[in-house]
Amino acid sequence: MKVFRRLLQFATPLHHFLPEYLIYTFFGIIFGMLNFAMLIPLLDTLFKTKDHAPVTAMPEFAIANIQKYLTGAFEYYNWSIIQKYGPIDGPVYALGFVCAIIVVASILANIARYMASRVMGRLRMKILERMRNDVYTHLSHQSLAFYHKRQKGQILSTLTNDAQEVENSVVNSIQVFLRDPFIIIGYFVVLFLISAKLTLFTIIFFPLSGALIGYISKKLKNKSRYSQEMLGKILNVSEETIGGIRIVQGFTAEGFMQRKLAYINQQFSRISRSMFNQREMASPVSEVLGVGVVVILVMYGGSMILSDQGDAIGAAAFIGYLALYSQILQPAKNISNAVTTMQRGIVAAERIYEVLDEPISVTEKENAQPVTNFENAISYENMSFKYDDQHEILKNVNLNITKGKMVALVGRSGAGKSTMVDLLPRFYDVTNGSIKIDGKDIRDLKMKDLRQLMGIVSQEAILFNETVFNNIAFGQPDANREAVIQAAKIANAHEFIEQLENGYDTNIGDRGLKLSGGQRQRLTIARAIFKNPPILILDEATSALDTESEKLVQDALNNLMKNRTSIVIAHRLSTIQHADEIIVMEKGEIVERGRHDELLNTNGIYKKLVEMQEFK
Repeated sequence: MKVFRRLLQFATPLHHFLPEYLIYTFFGIIFGMLNFAMLIPLLDTLFKTKDHAPVTAMPEFAIANIQKYLTGAFEYYNWSIIQKYGPIDGPVYALGFVCAIIVVASILANIARYMASRVMGRLRMKILERMRNDVYTHLSHQSLAFYHKRQKGQILSTLTNDAQEVENSVVNSIQVFLRDPFIIIGYFVVLFLISAKLTLFTIIFFPLSGALIGYISKKLKNKSRYSQEMLGKILNVSEETIGGIRIVQGFTAEGFMQRKLAYINQQFSRISRSMFNQREMASPVSEVLGVGVVVILVMYGGSMILSDQGDAIGAAAFIGYLALYSQILQPAKNISNAVTTMQRGIVAAERIYEVLDEPISVTEKENAQPVTNFENAISYENMSFKYDDQHEILKNVNLNITKGKMVALVGRSGAGKSTMVDLLPRFYDVTNGSIKIDGKDIRDLKMKDLRQLMGIVSQEAILFNETVFNNIAFGQPDANREAVIQAAKIANAHEFIEQLENGYDTNIGDRGLKLSGGQRQRLTIARAIFKNPPILILDEATSALDTESEKLVQDALNNLMKNRTSIVIAHRLSTIQHADEIIVMEKGEIVERGRHDELLNTNGIYKKLVEMQEFK
């Protein structure tokens, strides 16, 4: 119930939906009941079940005796029509009058139901829209540590399948719970007014039905979570296969991946079949119980009529009573189905809230200071870092990077180079010590302002399924076209862009797969040039390129680094030998520092790396 209430918060303010929906539902119920309530006086008149004097005056309305009022009103209009059209044609016209009332009531009931459905449609879309926006916003602000702990497929499953499951089950259930209980209550009120004895007799069967449905629902919820986890794993394996299709095919691992997916899919199918069977059981159970109650009702009520008990209702009233009671079965069935179906949606909602309730580890202070310029230096001061409870990745790092200088970080794989640069834009926060820009701790600065100072070119050319223009001007759809073209020229990308089918308006496909590796990397450099940041972070930007592409990219990088402060991670000597300072890292610590020539003369780790060309 707690999850259900939290879901309703996505629909706030409810006064935009609830009053309108309840009004339409109210009229839908009233006009719907009128159709069946008219059966009683209609049958009384058609089959002449009552032998009494004609009703020549309209009876007074009394809710406590609505049956007599409806019968009296009908007989009054029936008498009036017969008086007007005669004893032969009059009953036919009277019948037509009642049928017209039933048709009009049916039209009005369905109009009201349709309008209520429109309101519920708005509510449904508002819940889903806000839910997806909130999940996406929360995910976009999470630190990289959050993504290290979760599979991509599970995250995508939460954003897509879980949200869809909430719509298909929980939101549909909201409509049932806001409508069908009122239908049941309304019909029971009318039934009670027709015969209190019969109605009290039928009510005792509802708790039995509720207990059975509750038992089914409890078992269903336990299986739903496992089913959603399996679906997330299916997405994860599929995403890994599609993203790494070159490796999968290159290592002839198609069969291995197929067997892996088939096993997970088999588990998902098995649990889904079991859930389907249990969920579908609720409907026949409720229907059998409902029919059983009707049969018992016919026996009980029929015996009252046949024995001619003093408190027995008439035959016409009893037929009308059964017709009205039959209208309770469907909403009762809807509620039982909604209760069981909702369990799957509740599990999906719980998975969504697991994401939304995950605290953001890297946050901005309330009184964070704005920063617009980089004036002096970046300094790492006694800085240490570790992931959660793991051993320290970086230990007591002290480094000062003066404005306008190029600093290169080198060392073997796992030395902590990439972590060093990831800490600067606060993708993570330091564990101990601090990182400062112009003497200000970066944790005291506005995060957006801090990241605006930096341009990042990574080893993997991360591009989007967009046009060339939108990739270079990423995040700035109203960017100046000439500025984008100028950035591409500086990045040595303009020439190949012009040769594309639609030039700068060419869509480059998922992750830029329509382009070569060198072309993709030059686009990322153009993106950094267009941003025009004072601080550059280059994380092995040429490591995955061939010699020809590397030269073009390296020229673009040289253009990019002019008059900027640069932190470069590289494994090729050509990239870092002209750096103002080279920082050699080993097991998370700075072990050597100096210029290229100075470090070669020390005969230390750097010289060995140069000889092996190992800067990874």
